[in-house]
Amino acid sequence: LLTNALRHTPADGTVQVSARASGTAAVIEVLDTGDGIAAEHLLHVFDRFYRADTARDRDHGGSGIGLSIARALVEAHGGTLTAASDGPGLGAVFTVKLPRD
Repeated sequence: LLTNALRHTPADGTVQVSARASGTAAVIEVLDTGDGIAAEHLLHVFDRFYRADTARDRDHGGSGIGLSIARALVEAHGGTLTAASDGPGLGAVFTVKLPRD
């Protein structure tokens, strides 16, 4: 999540990582001021091999499986991983919620 945030945020942008307890969950957020994600892509960002930017390939920015692996790992620990963005150019936030017990 952090690598993706850094990859999609310009040098003058911001990437923040925060962690907090919220009820019975531990919440970790990775927030950036980077490229953002269009609404039609938000539905698919966790799909295996999906790339919102079709110009990217294995040689130019990844294989398209990182977010699906991240979600599978979080879910294997009983948690959730979600993505939110107000649209292109407006950054994104990825939220991990894991049970505290």
